[in-house]
Amino acid sequence: MSSFKAIIQTLFPSTCACCNEVLAVGERQICVRCLNGMAETHFGGMHDNPAERRLMGHMPLVSATSVYRFQLDGTVQHVVHAMKFHGCTELCLMMGRQMGLELLHSGRFDGVDVLVPVPLHWLRRLSRGYNQSELLCRGIAEVMPRQVLTTSLVRHRYTRQQSRQQGSRRAENVEGAFRIRDVESLKDKHVLLVDDVLTSGATLNACADALVTVPGIRISVATFSIAM
Repeated sequence: MSSFKAIIQTLFPSTCACCNEVLAVGERQICVRCLNGMAETHFGGMHDNPAERRLMGHMPLVSATSVYRFQLDGTVQHVVHAMKFHGCTELCLMMGRQMGLELLHSGRFDGVDVLVPVPLHWLRRLSRGYNQSELLCRGIAEVMPRQVLTTSLVRHRYTRQQSRQQGSRRAENVEGAFRIRDVESLKDKHVLLVDDVLTSGATLNACADALVTVPGIRISVATFSIAM
């Protein structure tokens, strides 16, 4: 079997999900050059960081962080698109593990009880085949063991893609789009809400609008990247 895999790898070598160059021996999903080119935010240990300031006042927030800086046509944008639109599920898990390491190192998320991904509408999930935010959660959970709740918060209304909306239309697009399906699983829990990109915060705020209806809930947020 190992010989067969070696033949397949020779005929169809793995390429970087970001730059499409052939991966060197030992590289997985993304090449070292692209990995090193991802701009870190260093928000993890920083109180009142830009991610928290963007969300504070819109939800009862405990802590928030974003691990990488999302810039147009930058490396992080290419990674996000690979995770979101190009079926790179293993890359999602890998980046989730990176997030988990940052969260552990910061020490500010040690009190989190459960991980909740921003949900996709079932039609979009059916079309895409997976939810990249859920896979990020599962990667985080490999490093920071927590239960991943995928059905407690649901997107019950189909919405247009947020990346195609401008300004106040982002909030209008997702207003009332989420609801709680399982109150008991979230009751009195410290929830870490996870998504791939923090832009205006409209989607996360809409999720929080549903989550705050749960008695005793506390909300923190972690995103893979933040648009700056």
